[in-house]
Amino acid sequence: MRVFLDLMWFFRAHKLRYAVGVSLLVLLSLLALVPPQLVGQVVDHMQHKTLTGRYLFWVCASILGIALVSYGLRFVWRMMLFGAAVKLSTQLRNQLYDHFTRMAPQFYHERRIGDLMAHATNDIQAIEATAMQGVMTLVDSITMTVLVVATMVLTVDWKLTIVALLPLPIIAWSSSYYGKLMHEEFTLAQAAFSDLNDRVQESISGVRVVKAFGQEAFEERTFRDLSAYVVEKNVRVAKIDALFNPTITVIVGVSFFLTVAVGAVFVVHGSLSLGGLTAFTMYLGQLVWPMLAFGWLFNIVERGHASYDRVRKLLAVPPAIVDRPGAQAVAPVGDIEFSIPAFYYPGQSEPTLQEIRLHIGRGETLGIVGRTGSGKTTLLRLLLREFDAPDGCIRIGGRAITDYQLDSLRSGIAYVPQDHFLFSASIAENIAFARPEASIAEIQEAAKVAAIHDDILRFPAGYGTVVGERGVTLSGGQKQRISIARAVLLDADILILDDCLSAVDARTEQAILAALKRNRSARTTLVATHRLSTIEHADAIIVLEHGRIVEYGDHASLLAAGGWYADMYQRQQLESLVEQGGAAT
Repeated sequence: MRVFLDLMWFFRAHKLRYAVGVSLLVLLSLLALVPPQLVGQVVDHMQHKTLTGRYLFWVCASILGIALVSYGLRFVWRMMLFGAAVKLSTQLRNQLYDHFTRMAPQFYHERRIGDLMAHATNDIQAIEATAMQGVMTLVDSITMTVLVVATMVLTVDWKLTIVALLPLPIIAWSSSYYGKLMHEEFTLAQAAFSDLNDRVQESISGVRVVKAFGQEAFEERTFRDLSAYVVEKNVRVAKIDALFNPTITVIVGVSFFLTVAVGAVFVVHGSLSLGGLTAFTMYLGQLVWPMLAFGWLFNIVERGHASYDRVRKLLAVPPAIVDRPGAQAVAPVGDIEFSIPAFYYPGQSEPTLQEIRLHIGRGETLGIVGRTGSGKTTLLRLLLREFDAPDGCIRIGGRAITDYQLDSLRSGIAYVPQDHFLFSASIAENIAFARPEASIAEIQEAAKVAAIHDDILRFPAGYGTVVGERGVTLSGGQKQRISIARAVLLDADILILDDCLSAVDARTEQAILAALKRNRSARTTLVATHRLSTIEHADAIIVLEHGRIVEYGDHASLLAAGGWYADMYQRQQLESLVEQGGAAT
């Protein structure tokens, strides 16, 4: 029952709803005590041949009135309690989503997307059931048990009540034992569902790769195996669940047997009337629901307890990147300075970047090149504070980037990553992602800068064309250019292009670069690339090697230096000539 204490913060916040709902449940329990008394009196009148039609009519009318009042009260308490439970699930789901948006990339490197989805779906549903049916069952079963037992003792016979309740401790022990088993098995079942959810998400996202390598049969077998494992775990939960009702039914049967046997003796000896025994038996029948409810309650509560533990553990993970005290809510503007002695990714012993000293004047274009794994993307991710470099190592406009609020910092930087993610929405909505209020004219202008406008117009629905999830209906080059258009529309002071022109041809690349140069005069651009022709006209170029700057200068000076840059440029020029010759042939 600890989960109710864990959720007390919510119950206090909605105490009026729960107070009204619980009060109505108690009132309904009190009303349920009246019909057995009336029926018992009718039986006694029949036994003594004193029953009149008027009295019988009054009894029937009273029972009908109680039924109608109970109908209305049940509607109201369900609105109160169940409505509050829906608010709880909504609040927890919003907390999870907000938590996910504030977490750094490291959080997602360590966790699977399918598991996170399971937390926001199945686990939330189990917690909602605890705050809904769980609270209702707890209050109703305890209230009904106490009131019925008290009525049996005070209005019928206390000795017969003790006899009838002798088997009840067995229900308490068995429910507690089954509840512990349920918590353990349901936790495993939820974990199994997370694995299945994650596998489905990965398989659907990578369906092109699966088909390309002909692995459909393997994926089907893997899915069947995981699905069978989920079924196995849920069957174990169902087996434990199935033990509750039979156990309670047997105990209730024993209780009825004792009641009828001992009650008959009392009637024969004249210490209990036949109507009293009838009323007592009806009251005992009313105890069947609380007894069964206790088993159901443990089932619901243990499921909710296991799920709430899972959600709490996730929410307890602190964001790695947070706003510093006193951070300013202004977009960064000005020169960019890097002064990084060393940067280590979490859990790594070797630095990814070291001895980075760099100054980029506002309005300049910086090219960043180097072999794969040399640290190009890491340098850009530190500027975005996806990871934190040592404090004060990166400054914009003379101010450390930690002095800017995260939202403000990132609103001043337009970023085009290597992985071009498009949402399952229209092309216009994807371009306007960072500026939903942008007009169609502004969206089209950004698309022209990214050299994607003409391609979009060739689609039947133009800018209203809905792309598949992750832009599956578009080519790689089209996705790259839509991502560039999205960044251009943001019109930020700093633009980062992280190897985002690899899927376009040389002519389109030059058109995009020329348009960007016109569109972004007096604003800073950082370009990481493997294609050196992309940065020929950059104001400055750095070459990274094992996280260090090994060459620095403009295009002409680096060619003259005869180092890695000059060698790579000559190779790429030769490859370009060979490709052109092949095309001409």
